[in-house]
Amino acid sequence: MTGPMKLVVVGAGGRMGQALIRIISETQGAVLHAAVARPGSPVIGKDAGEVAGLGTLGIPVTGDALAAFVNADGVIDFTRPETSVEFAALAAQARIVHVIGTTGCSEADEAKFAAAARHARIVKSGNMSLGVNLLSVLVKQAARALEASGWDIEVVEMHHKHKVDAPSGTALLLGEAAAEGRDIALKDHSVRVRDGHTGPRDTGSIGFATLRGGSVIGEHSVLFAGEGEVVTLSHSAGDRTIFARGAVKAALWAFDKKPGFYSMLDVLGLSSSN
Repeated sequence: MTGPMKLVVVGAGGRMGQALIRIISETQGAVLHAAVARPGSPVIGKDAGEVAGLGTLGIPVTGDALAAFVNADGVIDFTRPETSVEFAALAAQARIVHVIGTTGCSEADEAKFAAAARHARIVKSGNMSLGVNLLSVLVKQAARALEASGWDIEVVEMHHKHKVDAPSGTALLLGEAAAEGRDIALKDHSVRVRDGHTGPRDTGSIGFATLRGGSVIGEHSVLFAGEGEVVTLSHSAGDRTIFARGAVKAALWAFDKKPGFYSMLDVLGLSSSN
């Protein structure tokens, strides 16, 4: 890489977008190339630095993602599934890095990301923090060590009242880790709703409990419940910047990689292939 990596922040007017602008400004080897907001956003035309509380950066927020991607090295995206799919196509066309922290994506969305990864370097994760990704490795190991016949698995998460998808992307990431440890498919063994007379718990199922309220950034626990004992693995996010730092780290890591579909486990050297 010659000079700092030129990064585009999409969703620049949101809380994560603002955090990303601040983290990029203080990260050696990275520079804000452009800031994009949804068409009609009140922050369009305003200086990205002022939107993020940094002072003037000389980069006005734009609604034109295509123009913003020109001459960029990468884009960091915590938006919505439908816009992330659009940005992935643009990243593939530009052959740049696309870091995706968007949650609530469908299987069809994931297929489009995988297709874009033939030309772009895509890093996607339900959670960009080091702690959560380390937790996912520990959950996988625990699920493998504790037999399904004697240990039930429950994933409990709580987020702020404005979060729109449930279970959270992080809860699903942890559920997937548990399922991998048990060598089963999560979609065939997850229980996401319990109401009324549900009958006894199915052996080997992975349950999810979703809580919403207040300003909680993110609380996740995976409970392994056995006969007479419970093992709990948990993570608490106290600051949104942990996700922004992880996303910028992922962008810098992916810059010189071949086109492909990567996860934060790859970035952090925690994947089973490392």
